[in-house]
Parts: sequence; structure tokens; C-alpha cells
Amino acid sequence: MERRLKKFLEDGKFKNVPEKRSRTMSAIRGKHNRSTELRLRMALVKAGVRGWKLHSEKLPGRPDFYFEMAKLALFIDGCYWHGCPKCGHIPKTRTAFWEAKIKRNQERDKMKDRELKKLRVKSLRIWEHELKGKKNLDKVIKKINRLI
Repeated sequence: MERRLKKFLEDGKFKNVPEKRSRTMSAIRGKHNRSTELRLRMALVKAGVRGWKLHSEKLPGRPDFYFEMAKLALFIDGCYWHGCPKCGHIPKTRTAFWEAKIKRNQERDKMKDRELKKLRVKSLRIWEHELKGKKNLDKVIKKINRLI
């Protein structure tokens, strides 16, 4: 567990978590936010927007989409995992853990945005809920087109 997460927890430890559960959860690794990424990808293709790469390993934070010519890094943030002010929430069980986890994700997002800024790369963060519905998706595409 990261030191940064420990500082948000009482005594720096999770309490009342069975060892088996802890091992199981620590073995789970994310596989990108595929459904939301795919939704935006299809909308970009349909709108004829070109020039992007997926998950550029050259850049901090491995942006979901990177428009190299425009130097624009695009991240799709899950409302739950990144603490969306509109629809994100903290579970009622193990609240301290989830508050720390989400706060750490938010801090990491800010840090990666600063690193990108130093590289003169603009970053755009889009909430998962902004990709739901045709009107919202059209707004996102227009915003991307303005920036590129």
C-alpha cells in the first residue's frame, strides 16, 4: 500500500479486513475504463476526428487518448473512482478506506496534470457521466474539436 494512502487512514492501517480479502483485493488490477473509452472512441470515429493514440506510454498518467499534433491529453475519469462532485459517492462501509482511496486518485490526477503542463501538453478530463446520452457526447466532441 502506498505511503500516501496510509496518511489518510487512522493509525495508517485498515482495520477489520480479513487477510484473505486483503490478498484478493490487492491482486485486482484495472483494465482501463473500457465501456466509456469505447463510447468516446466510436463517437470520435463517427465525427471524423482523427490523429489520436490510445494510452500513450510516453506521457505521465498514460492518457486514454492523446492528440499528438495538438499536444492534448484526454482522460476519461470514472465518476466513482475519481470522486465526481455530481454523481460520485463514498460507500457507507469502510468509509475511511474509500475516502482515502478516492482522495489519492484525485491527488494523482492533479500531479499528472502538472507534469503534463510542464511538458506543454494540455490535459482535458471528462467525467464518465458526460459521455452518457447523445447531447452530452456531442458537447464533448465539440469541446475536443475546439482544443485540437
